[in-house]
Amino acid sequence: MSERRSPTIRRRRLGAELRRQREAAGITIEAVAEQLECSASKISRIETGHTSATPRDVRDMLRIYGVVGVESDELVQIAREARQKGWWHPYSTVLVGAYVGLEAAASSIRAYEQQVVPGLLETEEYASAMIRAARPDFTPEQVQQRVRVRLGRQSLLTQEDPVDLWVVLDEAVVSRPVGGDAVMRGQLKRLVEVAELPNVTLQILPFEVGAHAGMDGTFTILSFPEPGDPDVVYAENATGGLFLEKSDELQKYSFIFDHIRAAAIRPEESIAHIAKLVEEPLWKWRPRGSPWT
Repeated sequence: MSERRSPTIRRRRLGAELRRQREAAGITIEAVAEQLECSASKISRIETGHTSATPRDVRDMLRIYGVVGVESDELVQIAREARQKGWWHPYSTVLVGAYVGLEAAASSIRAYEQQVVPGLLETEEYASAMIRAARPDFTPEQVQQRVRVRLGRQSLLTQEDPVDLWVVLDEAVVSRPVGGDAVMRGQLKRLVEVAELPNVTLQILPFEVGAHAGMDGTFTILSFPEPGDPDVVYAENATGGLFLEKSDELQKYSFIFDHIRAAAIRPEESIAHIAKLVEEPLWKWRPRGSPWT
């Protein structure tokens, strides 16, 4: 078992294995639910990884499928591990816990961002300013909680076995002065610094490209080290986000990302461009309040 696997990814893997065993035994979800005296929706949610299964549930399901001995014991143990709490659990009220769990287990992350710097690359000051602006209804305590989580997630880039991160930023991300001049310059410097890590690739998609394959919105593709753990796409929106796992969806977003990074300027040129913006930021060219024509 990979040490990367968080409780979230264990739950996802366990569900897939239980579904495989049920289908191999030729038993319907309804039949399993009837024998366990529970709803069919519970069995379905366990199989899709949306609900944790107790070790007893897993043992009873495997008994129905005729799976016993060592194989059964291993899956029951995974069920125990899947019920453990990730480091992000205390913050579950302020973030998408499922996403953080998958991110913690990922071996590689490919992301396209249209408006803001991704959380893994943000400075504390930028993150605070961005969250305050995006969620004016939040209390200072809620803002600080989210900032702490974002900073905690960044250890994925520098841990002993770091995640491989490839990010394409729309030029708007480095052109909008979130938090003001000083905060944004600090954020740009941070991007230049983190891009020096061997596991981080950063590209800018310039305005001059015009319309492009990523016009529909921001997304992240998470890939995992275990062959049995398929990729996941997380498409973000104002209410949280949407997880996509079907093979045709994964192919579509991989296709889109390949086109976006091909249209973006090369990594070394992108970093040079960001470094130049630290000294000559775009927002200084048109002072606030100046006319557009």
